[in-house]
Amino acid sequence: MSHIVKIMLLGSGELGREFVISAKRLGAYVIACDSYDHAPAMQLADDREVFSMLDGDALRAAIEKHDPDYIVPEIEAIRTEILAEMEAEGRNIIPSAKAAQLTMNRDAIRDMAAKELGLRTSGYEYAESREEALAAGERLGFPLVVKPVMSSSGKGQSKANDAKELGEAWDYAVANMRGDRARVIVEQFIDFDYEITLLTIRTQDGVRFCSPVGHRQERGDYQESWQPAAMAKADLEQAKAMAAQVVEALCAGNKWGYGLFGVEFFVCKDGVVFSELSPRPHDTGMVTLISQQLNQFDLHARAILGLPIPHQDGSIAMASEAAASAVILADRDCEKFSYRGIDDALALGGSQGAVDIRIFGKPVTRPYRRMGVALATGGDIGAARSLAAEAAGKVIINYR
Repeated sequence: MSHIVKIMLLGSGELGREFVISAKRLGAYVIACDSYDHAPAMQLADDREVFSMLDGDALRAAIEKHDPDYIVPEIEAIRTEILAEMEAEGRNIIPSAKAAQLTMNRDAIRDMAAKELGLRTSGYEYAESREEALAAGERLGFPLVVKPVMSSSGKGQSKANDAKELGEAWDYAVANMRGDRARVIVEQFIDFDYEITLLTIRTQDGVRFCSPVGHRQERGDYQESWQPAAMAKADLEQAKAMAAQVVEALCAGNKWGYGLFGVEFFVCKDGVVFSELSPRPHDTGMVTLISQQLNQFDLHARAILGLPIPHQDGSIAMASEAAASAVILADRDCEKFSYRGIDDALALGGSQGAVDIRIFGKPVTRPYRRMGVALATGGDIGAARSLAAEAAGKVIINYR
């Protein structure tokens, strides 16, 4: 880099906050944007803009005002046609406007994976009404999983075992969707052994991979993750091949198509099934804040800026043999609150493993909103998960 690089971050949640830290350590100037003021990343950025990412005029105006070197989406709900226009005008969209457009909605990325690339996915259909969802259920068979085509962190996702539950799942998906598009994906439930996120980094020197991240969800949202996830070598190689294929397809023809991707897979007795992809750091990758020498946010920043990323045969080095993360959740709506128990959580670190706490700095709480994360290492994955969960349980939100 021959000058201070200016990055515009579209979305300023907890993932954006950690990215700002990594980018600023490398000398970047960051403008954090979101629909509400004092968002987590804004608290650490050099400048900020408050507007709806779905407002195309406001989005274009912010970009033209700040003239960034790189535009880095951190959320899905963006007026992506504006990004495509700006890319055509010479702006650097990370990793590409195509990636932002296709991953904004689950239908586009699923169709590309299944129909264009021929990757193994679950059976699925789309629905734009309760009646269409029920008809799709009859054709696909139960049980089913219903998700809004546009959401974040698994919001709006639920399982349906019969027609009654499918109708309820439609209502839940629409109530929790993002954007202005009432459309859901109805997909066959995969009887998987476990699920992973494969953090995949596209760099100027090729594609790199982090060790697989295992995770557990509730209400379609990540609750804990651990690294490395135990995985048969053949399954891991299959997942790597599929991840590289979809990442390269998303970035084809874009000279700035670099960055980190969170690629999710179901692992079954008979192989690997592609689930979803995010063209940015992933919530389950929070564990890398303690597990890796370079965390996912460092890797994203380095890939974007064209900086070297140390690796061994394409793999990113771990800093510990076993690590885990566990979320700290709110349980109500509140604008005035504080935290206690952080000292008790940190005191758990010792001979059994290291412990760290990250508070995200969100200005308000909501039921099930992630307010922070506990991180831990251990002698094995079970010990690390137990220590992370215990540490998260020590942090109490005081509502006023």
